[in-house]
Amino acid sequence: MDIKQLHETAEGLFSKRSSLLLLWQEQAENFYPQRADFTVTRSLGSDFAADLMSSYPLLCQRDLQDQLGVMLRPTAKEWFETALQHGVEPDNEGKRWLEYATKTMRRAMYSPPSQFNKAMKEGDGDYSCFGQTVTSVRLNSMRNGLLYRCYHLRDCAWIENADGKIAAVFRKYKLPARDLVKLFKGKVHSKVNDLIRNNKPLEEVECMHMIVESDMYQEGKMPYWSLHYDVQNKFLMEEVNTWNREYNVERWQTVSGSQYAFSPSTIAALPEARLLQSMTYTLLEAGEKTANPPMVATKDVVRSDVSIYAGGITWVDRDYDERLGDALRSMSIDSKGLPFGAEMARDSRSMLMQCFYLNKLSLPQRGPEMTAYEIGQRIQEYIRGALPLFEPMEMERNGQVCDLTFEIMFRNGAFGSPQDMPKSLSQKEIGFQFQSPLHDAIEAQKGQ
Repeated sequence: MDIKQLHETAEGLFSKRSSLLLLWQEQAENFYPQRADFTVTRSLGSDFAADLMSSYPLLCQRDLQDQLGVMLRPTAKEWFETALQHGVEPDNEGKRWLEYATKTMRRAMYSPPSQFNKAMKEGDGDYSCFGQTVTSVRLNSMRNGLLYRCYHLRDCAWIENADGKIAAVFRKYKLPARDLVKLFKGKVHSKVNDLIRNNKPLEEVECMHMIVESDMYQEGKMPYWSLHYDVQNKFLMEEVNTWNREYNVERWQTVSGSQYAFSPSTIAALPEARLLQSMTYTLLEAGEKTANPPMVATKDVVRSDVSIYAGGITWVDRDYDERLGDALRSMSIDSKGLPFGAEMARDSRSMLMQCFYLNKLSLPQRGPEMTAYEIGQRIQEYIRGALPLFEPMEMERNGQVCDLTFEIMFRNGAFGSPQDMPKSLSQKEIGFQFQSPLHDAIEAQKGQ
C-alpha cells in the first residue's frame, strides 16, 4: 500500500471503532472522569464529576490504579533485572555485564527528562479502567536520552497480524506549525511554512503517525516503517525504516475476534456503579425530605411566603379558626425505608470492592491471637488471590516496556559496543526478571 491507502485503512479502523468509544466514554464517566472526553470535548475548568452522586466508584478505580504501580514498579527496590531466558546461567563476566545493563537502564528510565513515572501512571489509569493502554518509548528530540509518553485511546487504533501480534499502530495528533517545522526540518508542506510566515505559528495541523510492518508499505532492511503524514495537506513528511514498533499496546484481557481488550474490573462494576449512583440520589432526596419535609398550607389563610428557616415568620390570617386544622403544617413523611436503602448502598460498595479486586490486594495482618500456621494459610490465600491478577500484568506491562527500552538503548550504543559483549551472552535471548511485594510474600512463604 502507498501512503494514501494506508491513511484510508487507518480511517476505516477509526470508523469501525466508533461504537467502542461510547463504552469507553461511559466507563470513564463512572470511574475515570478525567479521561471522559472520548465523544465530547471538555473545556478547561470543567467539573469532571458534576453528574455523579457518589465518588465511591472513582475511589475504587483510583485504588486499583495505585496498586498497579505499587505492585508492578515499587520504587523502593530495583524491580527489574536483565537475565538470560529459559533458565540459562551466564558466566561471571556475563553476570557483571547484565548487572551493568540493569543499572544503566534504571538510570535512563528514571531520569527526570524521560517522564517515565508520568507515562506509567497515566498508563495505569487507562489499563485499570479500559483494559488497555498505548505508551511509546523512543529517543528524545535531542537523541541524548529516552522519552516515554502515554497516549489517549481515542486517538489510537491498531490491527493484529496472523500470529495475534500488533502489526500496525495508527495515532492521530495535532501539532502547532512551529513544532512541525522544528521536528521535520525542510520536510513539511509549503502551507505549513506559510503559517509561519503569516505570523500563525501556533495554529495546529492535523497529522497521523503510522507504525506498520514492512510488508504493509514497502520492503525494507528493518521490520517496521515509521511514517508521519500531514492529513490536512495530504503530504508525507517523514518515512523511516526502523527496528522497533515504538508503541507498546498493553492489553489486560482480550476476547477472540477483536484486537481491543477490556477491563474485567469496570465491565463487572459498571452496572453496580449505575445502581449506586441512582440509590445515592434517592437516599439523598429521601433524607432531605425527612430532615426538611415539604409543607402543607391552607388556601387563602397563609398571607406571606412560608419561612421555614431558623427565626422565620409566616403570617396567617387573624380571622382563621385553628379548630378547622393547622393553617401550616409539615407533610407526613414515612422514613422507615431509609435504613434499608442505606444497607443496599453498603452492599453495592462491597460489590464494587470485589469488582476491582480490592478485597484480594490487602496482605493479612498478624494479630496477637493468630498462630504462625494461621498466618501462613492466610498468606497462601493472599497469594492465590493476587497472583492471577498481577502475574500476567508483569509480562504485559513491565515486560513490554523493558524489552523496548533495552532494544532502543542497545542499538544506540548505551551499553557500549556490541563487540564488547561477553561471549557467554552472544546469540542468547536476553530478558527480564521482576521483583514486587507479591514476590516478597511468595519468598516469605517459602522461608516459613
